[in-house]
Amino acid sequence: QVRLVESGGGPAQAGGSLRLSCAASGLTFSQYQLYWFRLGSRKESEFVAVINRSGGTTRYADSVEGRFTISRDNAKNVVYLQMSSLEPEDTAVYYCAADRTFDRTQLEQCDFWGQGTQVTVSP
Repeated sequence: QVRLVESGGGPAQAGGSLRLSCAASGLTFSQYQLYWFRLGSRKESEFVAVINRSGGTTRYADSVEGRFTISRDNAKNVVYLQMSSLEPEDTAVYYCAADRTFDRTQLEQCDFWGQGTQVTVSP
């Protein structure tokens, strides 16, 4: 059974930082591209970032480029999202997801995803 478990969410002040983690089990971790999506007030999933299998290639949404960093540790089966210079608009439930392709744009297109972790950024 595949499980993706996010952690590290919580409250933050604008301008602050948080680091999200996602621990994976039940899959061959190194064979999957790993994503972060978020579900905010618009009630549809928004792509945040993706990292390829080796960790050598990443891609970000324009809204987080330069502020967020995705990384992975294939030895520990964990993917991270370091979030800096947080803005109130970053408030959302953040989901990690795993998929074999690198071009997913919506959470529901991915093979697997977790239950999410809430991030709330106050002004």
